[in-house]
Amino acid sequence: MNAIEIKGLSKKLKDFQIDNLNLTLPSGCITGLIGENGAGKSTTIKLILNLLFKDRGTVTLLGKDNVKELDLVKEDIGVIFDECSFPPDLNARQIGKIMKGSYRQWDAETYENYLTQFELSPKKSIKNYSRGMKMKLSFAVALSHQAKLLILDEATSGLDPVVRDDIIDLLMEFTKEEDRSILISSHIVSDLEKICDYIAFLHKGKLLLSEEKDKLYEQYGAIHCSEQQLSELPPKSVIGKKVGSFGAEAIVLKTAVPEEIACYPIDIEKLFIFMVKEHD
Repeated sequence: MNAIEIKGLSKKLKDFQIDNLNLTLPSGCITGLIGENGAGKSTTIKLILNLLFKDRGTVTLLGKDNVKELDLVKEDIGVIFDECSFPPDLNARQIGKIMKGSYRQWDAETYENYLTQFELSPKKSIKNYSRGMKMKLSFAVALSHQAKLLILDEATSGLDPVVRDDIIDLLMEFTKEEDRSILISSHIVSDLEKICDYIAFLHKGKLLLSEEKDKLYEQYGAIHCSEQQLSELPPKSVIGKKVGSFGAEAIVLKTAVPEEIACYPIDIEKLFIFMVKEHD
């Protein structure tokens, strides 16, 4: 069973639309949804969670329809948005008591351990937390009720590099069990490159690419060559290019590169940037 299946998802807003999006998150995997600000990442996640009504398409979460059967899987889903949604006048200990009454599988000991690990005062009001502390509290809650699916929307963006690295370790530990999966959106591509099994590029509401990360490394390479050499490559093999006075730089299919042109490994961020510029 796939953790998430999206087929033909579309939503027309006033000045933006999600256009016929198809995306699958296999069980036990982490999929990174990459896109610049305004690409539609948050809109897509709201559609997945039925916080925004779709115009067309279907979404299933853990095998259940996200509209008709969402109540059946809410217990198994942990969600973190880019802003903390807890009442600001409450403290972490009070949040724990509320969660204990909300989730049948709430683990109070695990929650307290996360508060200690993240150095969060249990008696300090949330309104007095920094942005980073608020996000760490959100992670503590999401990881303390034995969820099978985590959906994270820009959840690492407010954290310093050291804490982000700790969170990445936690997420990798979370998916060691085969029935646990994560969908994480971010514009911090380096975070996703470390942990994701699958990568999806979203640009202006359209999915440009969705593929296993390792296959992207296998299929694509970076080249530096003359403009003439670039023009001799099959057009469909050039994913994106940049031409200047000192020659050309391009992301290409490795199989199309002749032996006389050196082909270098890509990074996911550069692949995304070149692909987006090619579609603008």
